[in-house]
Amino acid sequence: MQKLVINGGKKLGGEIVLQGAKNAALPIIAASVLCGEEIILHNCPRISDTYSAMRILTYLGCRAGFEDKNTAVIKAENVSADGISDELMREMRSSIFFLGAVLGRTGRCRITLPGGCDLGPRPIDMHLSALRKMGVTIREEFGALNCTAENGLHGAKIPLSFPSVGTTENIMLAAVLAEGTTVIHNAAREPEIIDLASFLTACGAKINGAGSGKITINGVKSLYGCEYTVMPDRIACATYLACAAAAGGELVVSDCRPSDMESILTVFEQMGCILHTTGEKIYFSAGRPLKAVTPIRTMVYPGFPTDAQAVIMAALCKAKGTSVFAENIFENRYKHVDGLRRMGADILVEGKVAVIEGVNRLYGAKTDAPDLRGGAGLVAAALSAEGTCEISNIHYIDRGYEEIEKVLSSVGADIVRI
Repeated sequence: MQKLVINGGKKLGGEIVLQGAKNAALPIIAASVLCGEEIILHNCPRISDTYSAMRILTYLGCRAGFEDKNTAVIKAENVSADGISDELMREMRSSIFFLGAVLGRTGRCRITLPGGCDLGPRPIDMHLSALRKMGVTIREEFGALNCTAENGLHGAKIPLSFPSVGTTENIMLAAVLAEGTTVIHNAAREPEIIDLASFLTACGAKINGAGSGKITINGVKSLYGCEYTVMPDRIACATYLACAAAAGGELVVSDCRPSDMESILTVFEQMGCILHTTGEKIYFSAGRPLKAVTPIRTMVYPGFPTDAQAVIMAALCKAKGTSVFAENIFENRYKHVDGLRRMGADILVEGKVAVIEGVNRLYGAKTDAPDLRGGAGLVAAALSAEGTCEISNIHYIDRGYEEIEKVLSSVGADIVRI
């Protein structure tokens, strides 16, 4: 089993070229099933979740792979299957996106429940309810869902009780080739929604309102191929800034999109860090000492993202004063706290609330990554610790970060994978 070994106390300095966004690339890869021609995706991150998505494409009869470092080529002219194996579905949560895409292409799809990090109940009821309104019949048989649209998918008005990103994207994927018009009310507004809409539009889809609470999709007869560049990963950017805030030093993060990160950058400024943004770059200098921040509540976009909670918490472990988090999206999003406590952090968790009392020092410890973002948070904390930290279960971290140890070592961190 692989692990990361980190000798803390090294200030960071240099430039990081940001990877493409995991949460944008995965639904776009699923969307390629809808296209009858070649898709070329630039800035596609080489992460384990991306490879899982490509294995699903291969299972469906498509051809998919990386042409060079971050350019993926997908050919979905021939989709020979309308179901996905249980083994592949369990590899990642984002496998659920293939439900809407395969239904849109073939009119039927057989799946089991998706896997991924254990962040608490994340039911797909909203996905299924929306698809039923579009003419899909869903039967549960032996733990699998058989979904069919015998008369074809049709447009519908779909109000969401919660602006779920995954549900919004699945509806979009099912709707682009459906007959008529689909309107999503209370749609998710995340930048990744806009990126999916931009990709589908480049393939010939007719979508309006992405990024607002109301998205309108007018179905078309077919989609064609395109060449598209995936947006930068705002959560990876937040992670590397948190690493610099925790360890100290100065960073330049390039190929990023600061306008997508206002709620996150504001928190760093409250810590006492200095930021300057220009075009697609962030110039970052860590504050010393770091200061506690006003209470942070995770919310849907444009609020503070739940995916950034763990890495920001790690940076605040040594901040002067008391910081408070209220986790409003997922139930099990504090599993990294035990690892931070092993390093000497003073954190109290009561239900959805975590209270962090800043300490003077963190210390080396052995711990396990509990999930993707929690694992990244442990890395950030380890960079500021005295002594050596060993972090196991790093397959979780590999789901969302391209060779995190190489990125951080390139800017001065003492970190290796063994």
